[in-house]
Amino acid sequence: MKRSAANIVREYGPFPGITHVHGVSYDGSSVWIATGDALNAVDPDSGKTLRALNVPAHAGTAFDGHHLFQISDNRIQKVDPQTGRVLATIPTPDGGASGLAWAEGALWVGQYRNRKIHQIDPESGNVLRTIESNRFVTGVTWVDHELWHGTWEADQSELRRVDPQSGDVIEQIDMPPGVAVSGLESDGGDRFFCGGGNSGKVRAVHRPKRG
Repeated sequence: MKRSAANIVREYGPFPGITHVHGVSYDGSSVWIATGDALNAVDPDSGKTLRALNVPAHAGTAFDGHHLFQISDNRIQKVDPQTGRVLATIPTPDGGASGLAWAEGALWVGQYRNRKIHQIDPESGNVLRTIESNRFVTGVTWVDHELWHGTWEADQSELRRVDPQSGDVIEQIDMPPGVAVSGLESDGGDRFFCGGGNSGKVRAVHRPKRG
């Protein structure tokens, strides 16, 4: 397994009126952060909040190219990013949900204390595949056909690249002690956006090059 220390290239926040960052997503221009009672769009260049959607947002966030998906308690909401209107809902897998990502036409749901990642049907919520982890799972993201997830356990967090079939850890990026990862999203390039839990911050972490 390849292992390295996190290179935190930028911190965003804390933001006015925001005490917790749960889920994180990226739509190609804005970073979306789930803050409990709203989804907030953040400009990754200026670091300023641009607008907010009045949507319950208690955990992971994902973007499929057209819509946002947002975990609220035991439901996953499909949200119009322009209006904030909830277009549909599906149940979370048994045991709840923490992280959320979109890839291969499906949603990928992290489960914190169950230490699992489920691939689910975005229309029905049916579980298609389950990957086991040996750490508490927070955020989930895909980039360049790689599955990554965040961990947060005993005051230590990591970013882990895992085999999407076996769940074996291929690569691990260690965050500094006390720096939490509550949500995780890739920008499609060399940055991960990491929700910082009760710090109210988002951190950009450099994704190591292959090879």
